[in-house]
Amino acid sequence: MGIGATGLSFLVPPAGAVINRANATVLLAPPGNLLFCAATDHPSPRNVNAMPLSRRALLRSLSAISAMLGLRPIAAMAESSAGQTGAGGQLLWRHGLSLFGELKYGPDFKHFDYVKPDAPKGGRVRLFAIGSFDSLNPFSFKGEAASIVGSTYDRLIKPSLDEPGSEYGLIAEAVARADDYSFVAYRLREQARFHDGKPITPEDVIFSMRALRKAHPFYAFYYRDIDRVEQIGEREVRFAFKVKGNRELPQITGQMPVLPRHWWTAPGGNGKPRSLERPLLEAPLGSAAYRVASFKPGEYVTLRRVEDYWAKDLPVNVGYDNFDEIHVIYFRDETVAFEAFKADEYDWREENNSKRWATGYDFPAVRRGDVVLEKFYLKNSQGMQAFVFNLRRKKFADRRVRQAFNYAFDFEWTNRNLFYGQYTRTNSFFPNSELAAKGLPRGRERKLLQLLAGQIPAEALTKEYANPVNETPRQRRDNLRRAMRLLMQAGWRLDEKGVLRNAEGQPFTVEFLLVSPAFERVVLPYAENLKKLGIQVTVRTVDSAQYLRRVQNFDFDIIVASWGQSLSPGNEQRNYWGSAAAARPGSRNLAGIKDKAVDFLIDRIIYARSREELVAATRALDRVLLWNFYVVPMWHITYERTARWNRFGKPARIPEYSVGFPDIWWFDEELAAKIGGK
Repeated sequence: MGIGATGLSFLVPPAGAVINRANATVLLAPPGNLLFCAATDHPSPRNVNAMPLSRRALLRSLSAISAMLGLRPIAAMAESSAGQTGAGGQLLWRHGLSLFGELKYGPDFKHFDYVKPDAPKGGRVRLFAIGSFDSLNPFSFKGEAASIVGSTYDRLIKPSLDEPGSEYGLIAEAVARADDYSFVAYRLREQARFHDGKPITPEDVIFSMRALRKAHPFYAFYYRDIDRVEQIGEREVRFAFKVKGNRELPQITGQMPVLPRHWWTAPGGNGKPRSLERPLLEAPLGSAAYRVASFKPGEYVTLRRVEDYWAKDLPVNVGYDNFDEIHVIYFRDETVAFEAFKADEYDWREENNSKRWATGYDFPAVRRGDVVLEKFYLKNSQGMQAFVFNLRRKKFADRRVRQAFNYAFDFEWTNRNLFYGQYTRTNSFFPNSELAAKGLPRGRERKLLQLLAGQIPAEALTKEYANPVNETPRQRRDNLRRAMRLLMQAGWRLDEKGVLRNAEGQPFTVEFLLVSPAFERVVLPYAENLKKLGIQVTVRTVDSAQYLRRVQNFDFDIIVASWGQSLSPGNEQRNYWGSAAAARPGSRNLAGIKDKAVDFLIDRIIYARSREELVAATRALDRVLLWNFYVVPMWHITYERTARWNRFGKPARIPEYSVGFPDIWWFDEELAAKIGGK
């Protein structure tokens, strides 16, 4: 579980595009927040970006999609303050929820500390997306959705960007949960409205849960521990859970988009019944600060601020949603998109291409100061970006084969020659955090791993994981020799022509599936090393629609993907690595991992009763994932590289876990006038 933001930071998709924007990650990993990292050499792990993108999706993710996107270390979980049922089981209503105990902001807070409460309203911000879209329904498994449309729906609760794991009432004015986490209840605000003026009711909440489960396999899986949703008062609704002790389920339900039942069950503009399960080319009815004003499939979507937005004066929204209009332009090609930025066709880039960051921003607007380059150092965990094997293919079943691929990858050459030395090799699924497995396992972590002896690689108990190093020519030769020995131990042999074959005489062939030519410069040198081992390599770059469908249906050998992580991992780990997700189309278990030891450790994370238990279980999971070589780890950086046309104001203090653009920034007329603002 991670930190997140509602509003425009919550891109709910299955989406066929990457909306390139700041890294406010989300609590709920929406469908869609998972692919398109292959478009750059450093996709944002939050993923909100992009597709079924993570809880705080996306997580970048979703930013996220999410994420779709990271928390600071916390000494303990402080369970004692979180109980919300009183004597006799009566509900004790509070103004928010926290995973870690006390909320930073009290019930009478006026606004979050990181916003400018009197930020001016007005102006326009232009964002960009890579890909296309043919639907404005971001919840269906079918079609390519415009991800940003998901931000037109409010949630029951809204995250804070300057504290970990805390949510405050938005649609819900109050929330209560059982001490044993067996249920959570919400009391809706009387003034909560959809854009057509009709009230948001418990019936809408119940409809949303049921409809989302039917619309997309992700929601069916993610909400599987919710037993029932029921109205318990005039404005009160309760989610009852199938299990007890899952500390994240209350906030998972709170981040569910609340949809208008009356609109989705009525005929559409074409006279045909609407369905959450099908693509939609009609501006949907929402409830948040923005609504869809105009669109053209595959080209653009424009959102306009709702002047009479029902929640604009709530403390959680003060200082947010300052632009009159948000315009998202779609490009099919990243190179064309960058040229459009230089020509002032859109306003903001989060730059994920190291070469472009090092050499591409020397153009007149930068030298004049019209374009500002700025790095933001945040406290987010960087997650894992990697080459991902499809274990559903027999050739990748042997752990030694997967390890051989890691020995063949020359990170040092790649970093030096392609990335200008900007990156650090990733040695953990939870890098830059206390959750990363380091040294040898000790204490609780070691005891957990000992319970799994015989089911996990022996090295998980006896060695610290480290990637191969290729600093010198000798190291590169030695690592290729090690790779060859591993392949031979796994039953592969070189024939007289130098082709690697198995016992049946079949050649070892592998296809790298990409969605953008920009990543070919990384894969092609890697392919040359693999060819030295006798592996026949092809690199296939396809359009976003084909890429999305192939990955959703696990039709690939190797792809590039990333998983955003936070310092409070939880239920999303089932979707990332759990056996039940391995065969579910559209899941984030891209590798197809089906391992009882992994499932066991995921459950220990989800049902951890203290921070110490959570950390120990996460470190143990980290070791098991690493030593099984399910992926070839890539790289990460510890800051966000951003470029913007200098026509925007920002808060004096950027929150610790998100740049917050455009949610808490604003249009500055004086700055814009200096560059002829558009």
